[in-house]
Amino acid sequence: MTLRVFVTGGTFDKEYDEINGRLDFGDTHLLEMLRRGRCELDLEVRTLMMVDSLDLTEGDRATIADNCARVPEDRIVITHGTDTMVETARVLAERLPGSSGEGGGEGGGEGGGPVGKTVVLTGAMIPYAFGSSDGLFNLGSALSFAQVLPPGIYVAMNGRCFDWDNVRKNRQTGRFEPLE
Repeated sequence: MTLRVFVTGGTFDKEYDEINGRLDFGDTHLLEMLRRGRCELDLEVRTLMMVDSLDLTEGDRATIADNCARVPEDRIVITHGTDTMVETARVLAERLPGSSGEGGGEGGGEGGGPVGKTVVLTGAMIPYAFGSSDGLFNLGSALSFAQVLPPGIYVAMNGRCFDWDNVRKNRQTGRFEPLE
């Protein structure tokens, strides 16, 4: 089984720019993370963009969805910024074939079956380059979840996996939690 991994940026891939004193993007850290984690999976990795999720446009989200729809792999992990991860998941649920746009892992919503692919979005609250990042753990969790979950759209953070339409980022605790 081959898994597809799409890189979109987010805190996951930010680095500290010492000259300007801010977080910015260089190259993705994904390949180094996979190497450090001794990942033995058959992966196809592609960087779609390196953008802070607060700066993602609807066009960017459409690009992510279109790429998910076009690839032959039916199991996909997307590295993404945490601030708007759920918004991108909503677009994926609306645009991927077989999705009604309501619900992900529990068979979709009214009038439509489940998404034909298993798509797991993940990210990090602390940049990987900082050394104490949660990114490596979240990436490993997302890769594992993508292999075993039924078709649908999911968010994997903090060792947990959520249906895309039953999760939120709690900005006070810095964790993802179910809506219910």
